[in-house]
Amino acid sequence: MMSRQPIAKSEIDANVGARIRARRKLLGLSQGALAERLGITFQQVQKYEKGSNRVGSSRLQSIAIILGTTPAALFGEDPSASEVPELSLIERHLGSNENVALNKAFMKITDPGTRKAIISLIKSLAEGTEAVE
Repeated sequence: MMSRQPIAKSEIDANVGARIRARRKLLGLSQGALAERLGITFQQVQKYEKGSNRVGSSRLQSIAIILGTTPAALFGEDPSASEVPELSLIERHLGSNENVALNKAFMKITDPGTRKAIISLIKSLAEGTEAVE
């Protein structure tokens, strides 16, 4: 009998997990809430989002339904599938020079209080303004 080799974490699994996490957070769902709707533990959702556990096809379909999208969108293959306007906007501007510069600078800030203050500042500046498309 052949012994099974552990399946290595792949870039695809990590990318699918990152899209699940981004969409879940944008919709305001906690890992626990998503897990409850799926009938699994929040730790399993964590593993999916980190890409350490591969999401099976039927589970991916269930996740997509809960998150209001398609499995193809979670693979990054269906840009028209986003029903959440904010997510479409984020995805369109993800690679912009401004977004990359902002995120690189933000990630260098190690103090959690400072990071929270910056987020609060940006939210207050954005109130009452229209998103740039």
